[in-house]
Amino acid sequence: MEKFDYAKAVEELEGIVSKVEDPATGIDDIDKYITRTGELVEGCRNYLRTAREKLDAIDR
Repeated sequence: MEKFDYAKAVEELEGIVSKVEDPATGIDDIDKYITRTGELVEGCRNYLRTAREKLDAIDR
């Protein structure tokens, strides 16, 4: 399994925002972007949760 890259996920999310805000983007594409956004947000949350757990373990 590939290691999650938080910075790349944030960059992709920013790109999705630009595409969704573009009036030329079709509704089918927006649906696809919504699905991908959910995947990326979940990955970011898991990454941040793991990082917080590691920091808490060090702080003890």
